[in-house]
Amino acid sequence: RPVKWIEDRLEHFLSTNHEREQMHEIEGAFDEQGRILGVRDTFLHDTGAFSPYGIICPLITATQVPNNYKVPNYRVEFTVAFTNKVPVSPYRGAGRPQGVFAMERLLDKAAREFGLDRAEIRRRNFVQPNEFPHDVGLIFQDGGPTTYDSGNYPEVQKRALKLIGWERFKKLQERWRGQGRYVGIGLANYVEGTGIGPYEGAHVRVDVRGQVYVSTAASTQGQGHYTTFAQIAANELGVPLEKVTVTTGDSSQFRWGSGTYASRAMTVAGSAVALAARAVREKAAQLAADLLEASPDDLEFENGMVSVKGAPGRKYSLAALAVYSNPLRYAFGEMPKLPAEALPRQGPALPSGKEPGLEAIRYYSPPHAAFASGCHAAIVEVDPSTGMVKILKYAVVHDCGVMVNPMVVEGQVFGGVAQGVGGTLYEKLVYDEQAQLRSATYMDFLIPYATEVPHIRTDHVETPSPLNPLGVKGAGEAGAIPAPSTLASAIENALEPLGIRITEVPIPPDTLRAMIAEKRAAV
Repeated sequence: RPVKWIEDRLEHFLSTNHEREQMHEIEGAFDEQGRILGVRDTFLHDTGAFSPYGIICPLITATQVPNNYKVPNYRVEFTVAFTNKVPVSPYRGAGRPQGVFAMERLLDKAAREFGLDRAEIRRRNFVQPNEFPHDVGLIFQDGGPTTYDSGNYPEVQKRALKLIGWERFKKLQERWRGQGRYVGIGLANYVEGTGIGPYEGAHVRVDVRGQVYVSTAASTQGQGHYTTFAQIAANELGVPLEKVTVTTGDSSQFRWGSGTYASRAMTVAGSAVALAARAVREKAAQLAADLLEASPDDLEFENGMVSVKGAPGRKYSLAALAVYSNPLRYAFGEMPKLPAEALPRQGPALPSGKEPGLEAIRYYSPPHAAFASGCHAAIVEVDPSTGMVKILKYAVVHDCGVMVNPMVVEGQVFGGVAQGVGGTLYEKLVYDEQAQLRSATYMDFLIPYATEVPHIRTDHVETPSPLNPLGVKGAGEAGAIPAPSTLASAIENALEPLGIRITEVPIPPDTLRAMIAEKRAAV
C-alpha cells in the first residue's frame, strides 16, 4: 500500500545534510606596498559521518582562496575529518564562502598592519582587466584549470564603494561614535566558479502553428528557467515570448543531461538552447531562401515571420516553413491556414541531404568553468547590550557576464544575500559533548525573517565570457558567497573601539554579546 513519511523538525535536522564547518590557519606575505607575495592556507574540513559528495566542498575551497587577487605563490593543504555529526554535502556556495572568508579576513588584517584603507589594499592586488584569461595554477572541481575567463574587478569594487558611500561613511562614523553608537562598514570581493560540464543538451521544435517547444534535462528549482530559456529561444528565432513553451527535467521529453547545480544551468543548458535554436533558424532561413529566391543572409526573423530585408511583403511565417520542412504532414490534417501563394509546391517530400521538421537537438560542453565575480559592501550597527546586529545598508555589484534577464539575476542575488545573512548572524548548529545536535528547532536555530534581511542596492558589470555562445556566467550562488566576509568586516569595524576581531561565523547575538562583555571586563 502507499505509505507516507512525515518528519518532525528534529528528524529533518538530523536526516538532511549540513555544510560550512571548516577551520583555517592562513598566512600571507606582502611587500612594502601591501602587494601579495604569497599565501599559505591549512584547513580542517568536518565532513560528518559520511561523505555523499566526496570531498568536493573542501576542494572548491582550496581553489577559491586566491579569490580576485594575484597570488604569485600559493600553498594549500586540507584534512577531511569524519565525525559523528550530520553528513556534509554542497549547500549554496559549496565551499566558496569559506575560502573567500579566509582570504578577505587576511586582507583586512593586512590593511590594519600597513595602515591602508581596506578597499585600497584590495585594489593593489586585483587581477587587472587586461590580464584575462588569468590562470590561477590549480585544478578546479570539474578537473579543468582554474582559469578566470573575464572580469573587471577594479570597476566592480569601485561601483560597490560608490553605492555604499564608502568615503562619506568615515565622517559619519566619527559622529556616531561620539554618540556612543557602534556602527561599522565592511566589504568583500569574490569570484565564483560556474558553468561546469560535462554537458547539457536541448531540443527546439517549431510546429505547424508556429509554436516553439524547448526541452532540456536541466531541471528547474525556482531560478526562472522557464522564462530565461524561453527568452533565449524567442530571441534566436524572432518570435514573441508567449509562443515558446519550455519543459525541463522530463526524461520523456529530453533524455540526456547532468542536472541543475553549481550555478551551471544558464551557462550550459542555456547555451545548448541557443545552439539548438540557431540550428532551427539556419534551417528555416535556408528553406525560406529557396522559396523566396533570396540569399539566407538577406532574411530577417521578426514576430514569427521570415521576410526579405527591405521587402516586407516577401515573407513566410515559421508555421508555413514548418509545413514546408515536411510536406507530407499536411496530408494528415496539420496544414495551417495559408494564403494561396504560400501553399506547398509539388515536388519531393524530402530533398536530398535535408532533414524533416523544423527542429534540432544540440549539446554544449564547456571547456572549463566560467568565473563570475562581484563585490558586496555593508553598513551595520551593533547593539552591545544584546549582541544584535542591524544591517543599515547593503550593496551588491555583480558580474555574471551577459544578463539574459536582469530581474532573474537580481532575484538570485537577493536570495543568496538572505541566506548569507542567516548563515552569518543566526544559523548556528550546536552539538554537545556527546555529539547530540542541540539546536534542532527554530527556537534554537534562528533564521532571518523579512525584518532581518535588508533592502539591497544593486548594480551590474557585464564582462562576457568567451567560453560559451551566450557570453554568460552563473549567478545562483553569488549572493551567499561573500555575505559572511562582508558582515564580519563591518561588525569588526563597528567594534573597533573595543578591539574585537571577528575570526569565525556564524556569530549569533549571544556569541557576540559574550565577546563584547569579555572585552569590557578586561578593560
